[in-house]
Amino acid sequence: MRRDVRILLVGDEGVGKSTIITSFIKESFVPSVQHVVPEVTIPPEVTPENVTTYIVDSGCTPQDRTHLETEIRKAHVICVVYAIDNPNSFDRIPTYWLPYFRQLGVNVPVILVGNKIDLRGGEVTNEALEDEIIPIMNEFKEVETCVECSAKLPLNVSEVFYFAQNAVLHPTAPLYDSRDHVLKRDCVAALRRIFKLCDTNKDGILDTAELNEFQRKCFDTPLQAQELEGIKEMVQEGAPGGVRDGGLTEAGFLYLHTIFIQRGRLETTWTVLRKFGYGEDLRLTEAYLYPKFDVPHDCSVELSPLGYQFFTDIFEAFDKDQDGALKQEELDELFSTSPGNPWVSQKFPDTTVADDTGAVTLQGWLAQWSMTTLLDHKVTLAHLAYLGYPSPRTSALQVTRPRKAERRKGRSTRNVFLCYVCGAAGSGKTSLLRAFVGRKFSDTYEPTKKMTSVVNSVDIEGSEKYLVLQEFGSKYEAETLRSSKKTDLADVIVNVYDSSDTNSFSYISNLRQQYSLDHIPTLFVATKSDLDLAQQRHEVQPDVYCRRLGLQVPVAVSVKTGQMADVFHAICSIAINPNSAIPGGADRALSSAARIRMYVTMATLFGGVSAGLFLLYRTLQRPGSSFGWGSGWLSWFLGSPRRG
Repeated sequence: MRRDVRILLVGDEGVGKSTIITSFIKESFVPSVQHVVPEVTIPPEVTPENVTTYIVDSGCTPQDRTHLETEIRKAHVICVVYAIDNPNSFDRIPTYWLPYFRQLGVNVPVILVGNKIDLRGGEVTNEALEDEIIPIMNEFKEVETCVECSAKLPLNVSEVFYFAQNAVLHPTAPLYDSRDHVLKRDCVAALRRIFKLCDTNKDGILDTAELNEFQRKCFDTPLQAQELEGIKEMVQEGAPGGVRDGGLTEAGFLYLHTIFIQRGRLETTWTVLRKFGYGEDLRLTEAYLYPKFDVPHDCSVELSPLGYQFFTDIFEAFDKDQDGALKQEELDELFSTSPGNPWVSQKFPDTTVADDTGAVTLQGWLAQWSMTTLLDHKVTLAHLAYLGYPSPRTSALQVTRPRKAERRKGRSTRNVFLCYVCGAAGSGKTSLLRAFVGRKFSDTYEPTKKMTSVVNSVDIEGSEKYLVLQEFGSKYEAETLRSSKKTDLADVIVNVYDSSDTNSFSYISNLRQQYSLDHIPTLFVATKSDLDLAQQRHEVQPDVYCRRLGLQVPVAVSVKTGQMADVFHAICSIAINPNSAIPGGADRALSSAARIRMYVTMATLFGGVSAGLFLLYRTLQRPGSSFGWGSGWLSWFLGSPRRG
């Protein structure tokens, strides 16, 4: 909501614009005022809405023309004043003033102000007044309302500025169609979403407890029993089906807000909308969807216990048949208060655990949100808002300790781990991912064209951890491994090769030589162990290669026969104890630059640069070294004769 309101008064000469402003400020009639009074500023602490209000007067002589147009363009709301005793000043509103604003390209709320009601002869009924005003309001949608006052008495002067301020802070136009006398489509959609969120037991009725909680959330006070009964009676009279089983239905809830608006209590509806995050365009605001939540470098985001409890509760609320799984129609209903299922492009629920019918289980539901929070916590933050998590929504998330700090301590306290699965095309990466989430093995080979992520829980020493496996396809694999920002996100790298394909292991070896990955805990997995073991076309065989790196020998698995050797438990164990699987030992977790500095220091201690460089050269020749240039310029330098 805006923090200031600029009110401009315009009208023909002699209608009493300046007198209205003066009577409002002085709280009494001032018989003689200047042609145009100076701008008045009302501080926020003296206004009910706590906003700064500027009241601007204007003249309508040719000399005032430039100033008038400038102020019209700056105004948030325009009060067009006419004199009750001067019918011509009223007639000029639809023929001159309103077309003039449109000509200037100005589209702000307009309040019609009839001044000098003390000079009206005889009484005028509301019906007669409406007959005059309604045609103007039907032709000019910017006209919000009409107020009659007397600056002389003074009477209703403060109401002029109250309605003007409300026209800006609580505008009618986004909510209500004054011509058809119905709520607008976006307003209906917003109120329906609010109704669904407040209907905590999802029975289609707001019972007494739910109405009181709604009242408390929006207005910080419960409804009195008498007030509640009065609301129900009013709705029951005006909206058939609006009350059922002693509670308010969605139709009744919409009718109630229609009545609020028609009776000029727009601030009530706007208060409700804003409490649930809506801006003036009736869209959820960025600040509501994405509250400030800082994530330091090298840290990740996980659901907190409160977050897991919320997603558990919402799962159970929409599991109508209580079969422990959400079918498609139940998911559609669950996400009806949001833009839709956030995982459609990921082929959900194939990314997590589902039952035999394809319905996502509670285990799979919580695992999917764990993965979403790890990979893009902003998606989770937004959907916490869409699905009705109470403020502050950031309490549903928690930030982990930095990975490097945990690796120095040798043990991770995280609950959700990210594992990159790398390997040649056809090595069995996709089958490994499918097996992790309980999908059946398929003999049909389909190359991975884009990044695929799956998630499941793994029990480690009686504690449930979530493991996210990602494969990239050959096109994106190199791009991912080339980026230090992306590789720093990985808790484990699993190198997969086909044990029956003689060329499969070389692909992994080449990846390791090309990219600096030795700081990441690593596991080698040999797939298709049900087939004949092939001699790998590599300088050393995989088991020797791993031993030289100080890693365990490759884990042999066969997805086809179900012989998985508890590989996922092994991956999770490595993530928890990262130093147990650092290539070359825990000291290799040091950065490349740190290692070079160490070698130079050792060279000095051993009495010469040549000895240090030789030590460095030998180290760089080790299998799996992250340096690809070990036999290049360094070999030339060591083999070159001394100069000078």
